[in-house]
Formats: sequence, C-alpha cells, structure tokens
Amino acid sequence: MAKIKVLLVEDEPTLAMIIKDTLDGEEFDIVLAADGEEGLALYKEIKPDIIVSDIMMPKIDGFTLIRHIRKTDSQIPVLFLSARSAANDVVEGFELGGNDYLKKPFGMAELIIRIKALLNKITVRKEEKTTFNLGQYTFDAVTQTLLYCGEKQLLSNRESEILKRLCENKDHVLPMKDVLLDLWGDDSFFNARSLHVFITKLRHKLSKDDSIKILNVRGIGYKLIID
Repeated sequence: MAKIKVLLVEDEPTLAMIIKDTLDGEEFDIVLAADGEEGLALYKEIKPDIIVSDIMMPKIDGFTLIRHIRKTDSQIPVLFLSARSAANDVVEGFELGGNDYLKKPFGMAELIIRIKALLNKITVRKEEKTTFNLGQYTFDAVTQTLLYCGEKQLLSNRESEILKRLCENKDHVLPMKDVLLDLWGDDSFFNARSLHVFITKLRHKLSKDDSIKILNVRGIGYKLIID
C-alpha cells in the first residue's frame, strides 16, 4: 500500500521532528521544510498528497506559501497549524485555500485524524458532480471558478465548498449545522459567524444575476433558489 506523502512546513525544529518521528512509518512519508520558501520548492519537487503548514515562518509565511500553490493547484488538501486563533486569521486561512485549521498545542492522534479526513474528502469529491449551471453563471467546483458572460472569478477554497453544497441542495434548506460540522469541525457560535461571512461573499459574487438568491432560513440554514 502506497504511503501518504505529507509535506510538513514547520520552522520549529523540535515540533517538526516530533511530528516526523510519530507519523513516519507504514502509513506516512513525512518530508520536512523549515520555512515557506523551502516548502514551495519541495512542493514542486515531490508532489505531496497533503500539505501541513505552520503560518508564522521566516522567508515566506504559510499564508503566502499556499497563495502561491493555489494559483496552479486547487485540489491538494492543506492543513494549517498555528498558535494564532483570532477570527481574522482563521477566516484568512480558509479564504486562501486552507481546508482545515489546527490550533497549537495539539495531540498527534488528532493530527492524524485530520490528515486522513481531508484525504478522504478529496477522494469522495472526485466521484461527485463538479459543474453546476446557476442562472447565467457556471460554477466549476474543481477549478473553484465562477464564469459569467466570459468573465471568470476565482473562489476561495471555503467559498467553493459552501457553494457546492448549496448547489447540491438547490431549492432545499442546507442545514447550517451540517456545513459547520463538515467544514469547520464544530457548530460553535464563532464558526457560525464565519460561515455567514462566506455566505455574504458568495451573494456578492453571484449578484450580477438577479434571479439567484441565497436565502437565510433563520436558525436553520440557507437555501439557494433561482427564479
């Protein structure tokens, strides 16, 4: 069975070695990078299955690293590690294309579970419908783009994930709790506010077609309708 190739970008050498020593073995092949610049070079060289990256690093920080990678690769799962947990930091990480966010300190068992969960989501996604017609828009969940009259908009990874679920449940209520548990890992008030921010962003990006509406079903979730 092929090992899961993990690119770990972490500037704390002690933590990096703990993760490598714990995860290296039959299931995982851990490749270490000490900063974002080295991480970008290794990403191009080894083509990992998943990227686990710290945020605050010398030379190139984690957010900038993933911004570079998402220009050409919208599919590789990305897990951010950080001691920072401010709302703006978490939202920015998701907007740049992060798939998950793990706050330091964390347990190795939780890290392994998060990595496997992200890889499973990517595998399932490849078997699902990925292109949707929304009024005058065409949404491609693989390239994470909205096409309108020849004009293309790039969505963040989190925007794309949410819009895909709305499309799959068109004309039906998409339960907010389901989205939060699936994408954020819990349905806390803080995460619910974050989801609402992304819904507002999607409404703006779809605003050129008046027939498209994302309704807020108070206390329950959201509904995508096209008149």
